[in-house]
This record gives sequence, structure tokens and C-alpha cells, in this order.
Amino acid sequence: MPKILIIDDDRAFRLSTAALLRADGYEVDSVGDGAAGGESLRASRYDLVILDLKMPGVDGLGVVEALRLWGERVPILMISGFGTVESAVRALHLGADDFLTKPVEPDVLSGRVADLLARRPIPDAPAANPGGMIGRSPAMRETIAAIRRVAAGETTVLITGETGTGKELAARAVHELSPRKNAPFIAVNCAALAEGVLESELFGHVKGAFTGAIRDRVGVFEAANGGTIFLDEIGEMSMTLQQRLLRVLQEREVTKVGSPRSVKVDVRVVAATNRDLAEMVAQGKFREDLYYRLAVFPIALAPLRDRRADIPLLVEHALSILKSRRPGSEHLVCSPLAMRLLRNYDWPGNIRQLFGVIERAAVEAEFGRIEAQHLPAELRPTTAGSLELREQRYRGSGGAEDERAAILSVLEATGGALAQSAELLGMGRTTLWRKIKQLGLTPTVTDTAAEQDRTKN
Repeated sequence: MPKILIIDDDRAFRLSTAALLRADGYEVDSVGDGAAGGESLRASRYDLVILDLKMPGVDGLGVVEALRLWGERVPILMISGFGTVESAVRALHLGADDFLTKPVEPDVLSGRVADLLARRPIPDAPAANPGGMIGRSPAMRETIAAIRRVAAGETTVLITGETGTGKELAARAVHELSPRKNAPFIAVNCAALAEGVLESELFGHVKGAFTGAIRDRVGVFEAANGGTIFLDEIGEMSMTLQQRLLRVLQEREVTKVGSPRSVKVDVRVVAATNRDLAEMVAQGKFREDLYYRLAVFPIALAPLRDRRADIPLLVEHALSILKSRRPGSEHLVCSPLAMRLLRNYDWPGNIRQLFGVIERAAVEAEFGRIEAQHLPAELRPTTAGSLELREQRYRGSGGAEDERAAILSVLEATGGALAQSAELLGMGRTTLWRKIKQLGLTPTVTDTAAEQDRTKN
């Protein structure tokens, strides 16, 4: 049962929120100030903290900062009756994971709590899944359940999914959970080798079989005897090799290139592709009989955009890899604001793309704290949705200081993107640029129109 701590000096809010969350099935503790909250967090482990911004003594921002300095990664939902764009951005930069403004609708609060708990870091999560697969989302749980069901037998498995979704990891998981786990696991990329080279790689050859064959070679089917062969990008295999592979699957024997004799082999085949093999069969580009031999037990891997709750775990894993490679980078972290941008992006390149972005951002941040500005520009437009600044955008009703604070905060959140900042603030780019000048602000903006305006004036 997830355990939640409420830290708020408003007794009525504490009681009503605790009752709501207990009704949702959570264990709840509550205290009335930041100091008491700190003591509770030292004494017990919580899965989520709901924290008031304005409190006597140590305020909410102080609690957030202290928690992150301790290295405590418990998710934090900041709630305040004094919600502003500036306070939201500051809270998120310090380490809060979400921000709501009072009064909060019960359904909204329940939804946010459930979302934060679903994507909270789980101790030893990467080790809990076989094959090095990382994630606790519903999609990942279904995948792991399917792998566990099929692993114990000898059934041929076909893993499908977009590029970068972790098909080889899934294949390794099948192997690790099978009775063959102590025998070889050999992976072959069918798209990386020319047809003749791939044929020799798979089935082996004898000396003199072709020019350059100066000695006998054992193919991977023989080398993996008793174990598992992973045939990646199986859809790229030629029709000729498909015929030979079909015979191996049917007869359980291989014939080396240039040899008249067959050799019995005992291997399990796990294949993978990012293509629609059924469609290829319909187009005459893939053998129908081989397709049915391979797709005895299909496993479809979800793209990363359909398992966003796993992104924080994947980011932490990527950071741990980078830390191990570079001495002195043990404090490498990702800010909550940057994490929100990562979580809201659609990731067409999936996990492989995510890891690449994290590595680049770590270099940009000099292996310190990864902030929003260290991420590629294509990730930043999602700031509007992730910070929910549309509901809190500036409407021109406050004084000059409020206006100044709002503009600075939004520019900070968008990394200086003038067009995006103007959209969040509900004004045109030209209007925003003139207000920046009128208020005496000198931020670094990334907008061609602003540069042209500077030149004219």
C-alpha cells in the first residue's frame, strides 16, 4: 500500500485530503509544518509527499530543497493557495514533480497522486525484470508476463516493435528465464550482413566453399547448440535464406555452405522485426510458411510514447551508466522540469533515442544537473502542457512586478524561446518583445524576429 505524507499548515485541508486519499486506498500521515515534515521523512519512508508552498517557519520550497540535498528522490506534489507561474517554475526547478493551485478538485488531486505514484522511482527496479528490461508501466508488465509464459518451453517467439524499443533485451529475457539459460545466447542482425556473408554466419562453411574460405567455419546454429539464437531484423532476410532457415526449423539440422552433410542442432529461435511481416507475406516479400513457423508466440513491444511512466526509470538507468563511465560525475541528476519534458515527448526513436538525448544533455550540463535548456529544441514545446502554464498564463491584470516575474519565469521555462513564451503568456511575439524592452529585461531569446527587431532599433 503506497504511503503518503501531507505537509500543510491548513488543518481543514490536511484532514479532507487525508480522508480522500485513504478512501483511494493509501496509507496517509499528515503534519502541520515543514520542520515536522522533515522529522517524519527522516523517521519513515514515503512514496509521495504532498507539500504546501506557504507555511510558517520552513516553507515548502525549503523542504523540497532539503530533500533533494539529502538525495531523497520521493515524488513531491506541491500545492499552494498562492499559485503563480514564478512559484510553479521555481518549485519544479528545485525538485518538485508537480504543482497544483488551491482549491483543488478531489478528482484532479486523486488523478495527480495516482500518476505520480505510477511513475515514482522503485528501488532495484531494473534488476527486478529479466534481461535488463526496465519499467513498471502496464505495457511493460504485460510484456514481462508474456515472456514468463513462453520462456519455459521450446516455442519459437517473434518479437515485434518499432526501432529502439528493446527487442534484443526481450529476447535475452526469454533466454534467461528458459531451461537454456546456461547455454549460449547468440544474436545476429540479418540486416547488417550481405546475403552470402549472412549465410556463412548462420550455417557455417567448409574450406574451399568459395573464394576466401581458407578454413572450415562453424555457423552460429552450431555454436549456439543447446542455447538460443536471436535473429534480429528477420524481415530483411532474402527469400533464398528464408528457405534455408525454414528447413533448419523443420528438420533441426544445418548444412554448411559447400558441404554435402547435415549436422543436427538443438537451438531455440527468437526472431524480431520492426516490419509488418503479415503485410510482407501478402506482398510476396516474405515466405508464408516461414512466417507461421516464426510467429508461433508473438510478443509486441509498446513504443515509449505508450509507456511514459517508465521514462523516469529509464532516465535514471541512463544516468547510472554515464556515472560509471566518467569519474567525478556521481552527482549527475536530471531536474524535475527536464524530466517533465522528457516524459511528455513522443520519442519516435524510442529508448535508443532517449538514451542518446540523455548522453548529449549530460555533456551539455558538464555532467552536473541536466536542465531544460540542455535538452534538444524539439523537446521544449511540450513545456506548455507539462507545466500547465496555459491555466496560469499572464492576463495583464497585475502590476509591473507581477508582469515582470511572469515574463521572466516563462522565458526561463521555455529556454528563451520567444514564440513559445508569447503563446504561454497569451500575447503576440512582437508585443512580448516590446514588453521585454519596456521592463528593462535582457534575457537571451531564441527567435529570428527578435533579432530583426533589435537590428531595427
